[in-house]
Amino acid sequence: MFAATTQIRVRYAETDQMGYVYYGNYAMYYEVGRVEALRQAGFEYKKMEEDGIMMPVMENYTKFHQPGKYDELLSIKVMLKEKPSVKITFYYEITNESGILINEGKTTLVFANKFTGKPCRPPQYLIDLLDPYFSDGAH
Repeated sequence: MFAATTQIRVRYAETDQMGYVYYGNYAMYYEVGRVEALRQAGFEYKKMEEDGIMMPVMENYTKFHQPGKYDELLSIKVMLKEKPSVKITFYYEITNESGILINEGKTTLVFANKFTGKPCRPPQYLIDLLDPYFSDGAH
């Protein structure tokens, strides 16, 4: 299993009138966490896109436990529990400064050819980066 954590501070513009994170912003937090997790593994979305592979979201699931609040520093833990194939599924746990789980979620993305829009295999360099996390004696 691969896991990485990044942090984001809740900005005023991301909150509703109650000072709580607006529910639609959690998808953005997932994206920030996902991109930064892959960056920590040594992968760059930009290179993959330049190589003609995109990753559109197929499914997004969110479960709210408690509200995130203005100016809190949130930790976004991102996990890959399975090796990617034509699809890749990311799992998320967002905790507040007190370490309380406030949100969890899951997104499934598909690798797609940028020019045809058809599903394709993930780039080999991504598989090579992630393989050690799914072998015996993983990180």
